[in-house]
Amino acid sequence: MSFFISPAYAQDAGAAQGGGMELIFMLVMFGLIFYFLIYRPQAKRVKQHKELVSSLSKGDEVLTQGGMVGRITKVSDDKDFIVIALTEEMEVTVQKAAVTSVLPKGTMKSL
Repeated sequence: MSFFISPAYAQDAGAAQGGGMELIFMLVMFGLIFYFLIYRPQAKRVKQHKELVSSLSKGDEVLTQGGMVGRITKVSDDKDFIVIALTEEMEVTVQKAAVTSVLPKGTMKSL
């Protein structure tokens, strides 16, 4: 039966053992990869969005997460809500956090 399967021999115990430093190095590398590829870009986006939300003012033309484009007619600082005029007759109230971008002036007229 041994002619079908070659016998496996155990390696020398002292020659191929991984040290604790290799494990620590690998964990540090995974931590750095996680930080630079996942955490840091997301934190940067969150910071930019907070700056955008804090800079909203009356008269800005904005795009919301739902795809609505409108002009800000009223900003309430204490409640974190804004009123957006979609047309001359229609206004909606949305959270400031729902604004994804501030559009250049005159965008609504070109749509």
